[in-house]
Amino acid sequence: MDFTDAPIDTTAVANLAEQKLSLELLDIANDRDKAVGFEAVVNRGFYGERSDEKDIEFLLDATAYRRTTAVWDATEPAVEPVATVASWTTPLSVPGGGTVPAWAISAVTVAPTHRRRGIARNLLEAELRTAAACAVPVAALTASEATIYGRFGFAPSAQVAKITIDTKRTAWAGSTPTGRVRFMELSDLFEQGPAIFERERVQHPGEIELDEALWCEILDYRPGKADKAKDLRAIGYTDAAGDLQGFAAYRVKESSDDTLTAKVAHLAAATDDAYAALWRFLLELDLVRAVEADLRSLDEPVLWQLSDVRAAKVEPFDHLWLRILDPIAALEARTYSRQGSIVLDVVDPLEFAQGRFLLEIDGEGTAAVCRLTGDVPEDAAHATLSERDLALIYVGGASATALHSAGRIVEGTPGAATLVDAAFHSPVAPRLGVGF
Repeated sequence: MDFTDAPIDTTAVANLAEQKLSLELLDIANDRDKAVGFEAVVNRGFYGERSDEKDIEFLLDATAYRRTTAVWDATEPAVEPVATVASWTTPLSVPGGGTVPAWAISAVTVAPTHRRRGIARNLLEAELRTAAACAVPVAALTASEATIYGRFGFAPSAQVAKITIDTKRTAWAGSTPTGRVRFMELSDLFEQGPAIFERERVQHPGEIELDEALWCEILDYRPGKADKAKDLRAIGYTDAAGDLQGFAAYRVKESSDDTLTAKVAHLAAATDDAYAALWRFLLELDLVRAVEADLRSLDEPVLWQLSDVRAAKVEPFDHLWLRILDPIAALEARTYSRQGSIVLDVVDPLEFAQGRFLLEIDGEGTAAVCRLTGDVPEDAAHATLSERDLALIYVGGASATALHSAGRIVEGTPGAATLVDAAFHSPVAPRLGVGF
């Protein structure tokens, strides 16, 4: 689904106009000067290095499909805006191997000269209203600051971890795959890697689809612009039939104590054999004292493939933030781990997800969801929760039982939180292995 040309939100336009601020939709293809100014402001907002002309041209072409909006100060005519946001639709993996359309929000910046004027609020609420108008059930983002997005109904729905393994303290205790690990040319990795990423993505709730811009950002590499990837090494795992089933890209860096650390840029495996072979290769690198991998699952299998699990340091942090806009479409998209009837009363101050919803989950884990205007059926588990709590449990990233104990989910029937927990449980821990 492409909503690049979706109309600009009139409510936000009117609110900002009262302060002589203009909210506009950029046409990247036909207004290159403003598009270049947009990228410069985003880069500055996230303290990135200045991009050269070729980098900017590539990025503008690679992200031309995104819906790009910005705010200009009418009292200070300039090419560069004072606030930015970009968005696009992407399939979000959900429990059970399915996907749901998600409105990905990125590049949110407000210039320090224009803070505390309600610009961010108008930008974010405009994005949510536009997504809802386009019938996209879920909004998603990664948050650089955790306190900003809760007021808009977002919640940290999937945690990830930075994993550091002391390779001198442990040995490989996993299986021995029958395939082979070989070094890959970066050009081959760039071409073949996304297909492996996609095969793995659908196995992990919380992942989004890879595009060219995200792929280049993961590797810090693209064909014809390899200067930043001189130290990047790539390996691939091929099975007994000779088919590529996984890859890893890594850099070996000197640490502060003069030891060498292998820093994994990305590892993707479509099969368990590929996963085991790639991790074993990294853990057995000569001269390397530690392997460090970011944006990994909290339930990473490699932790149980070590002879000493204490050799691994796991540092969890929030990464994927979700906002439910259409509970019916969102809840019907995923699969559940328990059969039964559940009624959820969702309280949403912004009213996108407000209402009482009945989930009828069959023996296959498929749910039929509808709005319920009458009383709760006698055989249904009944609970009341906020739109943020619904986002927390949506892909299995939080326990309804824990949220009930914390006073956030209120039971309407005895034991409802436990039943909701069992239904929403995901056998695979959710994660998001990319930033956007």
